[in-house]
Amino acid sequence: MTKQGSPGGTNLDPWYDNYADRTAGLSASAVRALFAVASRPEVVSLAGGMPYVSALPDELVTGALERVMRDQGPVALQYGSGQGTPEVREHILEVMRTEGIRGSIDDVVVTTGSQQALDLVSKIFLNPGDIVLAEAPSYVGALGVFKSYQAQVRHVGMDAEGMIPELLLEAIAALKAEGQRIKLLYLIPNFQNPAGVTLSWERRLRIIEIARAHGILIIEDNPYGLLYFDQPAPHAMRSVEEEGIVYLGSFSKTFAPGFRVGWALAPHGIKEKLVLANESAVLSPSTFSQSVITEYLNAADWKGQIDTFRVMYRERRDAMLEALDDFLPEMSWTVPNGGFFVWLTLPEHLDSQSMLPRAVKELVAYTPGTGFYADGNGRHNIRLSFCYPKPDFIREGVRRLSTVINAERALLDTFMQSTPAVMPLDRGVVNPPANIN
Repeated sequence: MTKQGSPGGTNLDPWYDNYADRTAGLSASAVRALFAVASRPEVVSLAGGMPYVSALPDELVTGALERVMRDQGPVALQYGSGQGTPEVREHILEVMRTEGIRGSIDDVVVTTGSQQALDLVSKIFLNPGDIVLAEAPSYVGALGVFKSYQAQVRHVGMDAEGMIPELLLEAIAALKAEGQRIKLLYLIPNFQNPAGVTLSWERRLRIIEIARAHGILIIEDNPYGLLYFDQPAPHAMRSVEEEGIVYLGSFSKTFAPGFRVGWALAPHGIKEKLVLANESAVLSPSTFSQSVITEYLNAADWKGQIDTFRVMYRERRDAMLEALDDFLPEMSWTVPNGGFFVWLTLPEHLDSQSMLPRAVKELVAYTPGTGFYADGNGRHNIRLSFCYPKPDFIREGVRRLSTVINAERALLDTFMQSTPAVMPLDRGVVNPPANIN
């Protein structure tokens, strides 16, 4: 059976005309769409931001699982609170104290990864047409959530110190002049995904002042904050502002993503609605996963394990930067002090999206920059992830990538010499300066 769907085509889904309007905002993630290709053993994947969970000692994880089943089995396998267990929320407070945050377990809501926390915040705040301000570029998973709730994302330029406050003020003024309603300001202040840059302390304070003055709620998304290399990032924005910030955290990067345990720390009124939304969505977050996380944090030297991750990820970052210097010295890129990602800027006439099939043919995968913009920008950017491959594979991946880029440049140089046409450039975006810590 075929059914007429969008203008100019036939849709094979018989339920096409019955879907809610908001499903038009659902689209495949550019990152997750790469996983099938990137998982092939012959492909060096510099695409997905997958933690290297093999660095976790097996006995710590299996020991936690065994103790949970032996001592708490009937409780761990049962339904739980929509807010999360008090035990894991106590540990979450301990984790957040390392970044200057003080709070009460009553204001913590445990979620199925911080991705679900982002979805719940969007659900309770965003109406169709509302505006979300976000860095340029920004996390692809957040952009997908905002789009699914029919919100509009307006990007604000950033540089090596993160979002530029003056550009934030300009964006707010322009949107208000248009009669738009700004609901949220979404930030990844530490080792940002995808650009790898960190928001300076001075700018954190200034952005808090701006958001407070204009009544805009800040969503501080901080999955990478503890994974610094040379020195810690500045304290969390939530450490100096409680009422105007919802802070999102996760155990996915510092323990393991498979347990899907994240959280939101929110002002009391917002917390109450998050709990209700959480219960509506999943009844309760996994009691079993929370129990394993709690047991791990009780028994393990979790801070020492994070130190191990830091050393490992720093070695891999250094391998990527050295390879870029060796194989792509004419390109530019960011130099992160933590996290998982380097943001590579190509010559302006190269298109990272159209170049990807040729890269896969050369057995290397990356994430095109377009996935990190809601407005079509990012075509001459690439996000490179150094967290998962071992250093020698990173070097080989960058070498393969350089082969693709150099071949593409040679082809375009030939084309540009034979025609006066000028390819369009991305406009209106301030990209992080290259090679700056």
